[in-house]
Amino acid sequence: MANAARMIDPAAAEEGATSAGTATPDIHELMTEMGRRARKAAHLLAQADACTKTAALRAAAAAIRAAEADILAANVEDVIRAEAAGVTGSFLDRLTLTPERVEAMAAGIEVVAALPDPVGKVTDRWTRPNGLTIERVRTPLGVIGVIYESRPNVTADAAALCLRAGNAVILRGGSDSLASSAAIHKAFVAGITGEGLPADVVQFVPVVDRRAVGEMLAGLNGNLDVIVPRGGKSLVARVDAEARVPVFAHLDGIVHVFVDQAADLEMAKTLVLNAKMRRTGICGAAETLLLDRAVTGTHLKPLVEMLIDAECEVRGDETVQQVDARVVPATNADWDTEYLDAVLAVKVVDNLDEAIAHIEAHGSHHTDLIVTEDQKAADRFLAEVDSAIVLHNASTQFADGGEFGFGAEIGIATGRMHARGPVGAEQLTSFKYRIHGSGQTRP
Repeated sequence: MANAARMIDPAAAEEGATSAGTATPDIHELMTEMGRRARKAAHLLAQADACTKTAALRAAAAAIRAAEADILAANVEDVIRAEAAGVTGSFLDRLTLTPERVEAMAAGIEVVAALPDPVGKVTDRWTRPNGLTIERVRTPLGVIGVIYESRPNVTADAAALCLRAGNAVILRGGSDSLASSAAIHKAFVAGITGEGLPADVVQFVPVVDRRAVGEMLAGLNGNLDVIVPRGGKSLVARVDAEARVPVFAHLDGIVHVFVDQAADLEMAKTLVLNAKMRRTGICGAAETLLLDRAVTGTHLKPLVEMLIDAECEVRGDETVQQVDARVVPATNADWDTEYLDAVLAVKVVDNLDEAIAHIEAHGSHHTDLIVTEDQKAADRFLAEVDSAIVLHNASTQFADGGEFGFGAEIGIATGRMHARGPVGAEQLTSFKYRIHGSGQTRP
């Protein structure tokens, strides 16, 4: 494995020592060399056929299954350090691996392996009056940098998607999950090299020094084509502010559920509970519940009681506070907060117009849901709410590339350029034009 000899002890300080007690390596030199190797590997991978990439992905999945014990042992080290640092329950949930989650990683890689290869796909073809035939063809982006925190499974997801799309990738996991991510990376690389692909197709930054992120944001001497950040608000904000290469990013996942006046109560209860409590620490988890004033008498109390009984803290406006003494008064900040925990802000709005206006003012263009039996209201919501994902009568927790049939996702982009929503293999490609002629010249 290309980086194994330079692995830093994840327990060391960010500017500290290696596991051998030597000084931290020169970060600029380390990252520049990784970029150079990635560019060379990307050129080789771009020439690989679909069958080769498919075989490599299947081998990577098998290698991760075979390395389950090593991956879980490394994860225990990360979790122990996180608990000692006093991190929150939702953070621990994102960090912790189980045999089931390791199997899910491997299965996810196999799903990506089964996807049609996007590289070389002709997306359009036409013939001009002069006889020229023009084709638009998907091509790899090149070298992708992924900077992420706490979720070690991103190592496998990102590696698989980038490889499927013909891209080399440089992975920079967080210091909190370094041991877990390194173990997953080691297994993944063992699988793909066994099928003849170069190890440098998937590289892992082996240091916790934050200067490595700065080097990636600067573009690694022109060798990095795109950066994908997955992590907290401070990480994504830094990437947005400092990156000198294009970024696929979302800053927040302030996800709304609007229960319309025509919502079925039982459906609303089911969807709200799942959207908030299935997994509170993912970006598709609901953070604000909006309720149409017309159904406060029938829907509000059952929804609030259900949430509190499920051990979710409810922070509500004055109307919400009146239905249950356990409701915590909401502040203005609550409408702009991504809790990633068992906390939900609840507000009563006068109508659909006010719900859409609230989402526009406080949302993050990530994912928003309307619960209603009124198709006209649903159509307006889906048309007017400017989010990457909008849903009608389905849980916001479906905001996931795997649920979209992408196999996995490298993140959910909320911008409007190139990719929006779950970023899967197809979104990790660009295109070029191929022109076929028969001797034509331009007069």
